[in-house]
Amino acid sequence: MNMKARKPIPQAQPKVDLSTAETMKCEQCGSTLWKNAFIIKRISAIVSPNGQEAIVPIQVYSCDGCSKVPSIFLKDIGMEEEIEGDPLFRPDLG
Repeated sequence: MNMKARKPIPQAQPKVDLSTAETMKCEQCGSTLWKNAFIIKRISAIVSPNGQEAIVPIQVYSCDGCSKVPSIFLKDIGMEEEIEGDPLFRPDLG
């Protein structure tokens, strides 16, 4: 029996015409340029799967012009609006 590792068979990638795709624009300033940003979530030990508190970085995109994070990303992580102002504000503490 041959026990040599086999390379996976490459799957055909569908071709997508990006010229027909919608270009996302910033809701605030209209820019189409984006940069990587992270929102940090703290998971309580009570709800953590391993029983230990965890810090979880969530990658999002923010506008390169005004730094606003699109609301579509905020809704996906349970933040209806971006918190601005006090950097020590903890929404989980009210």
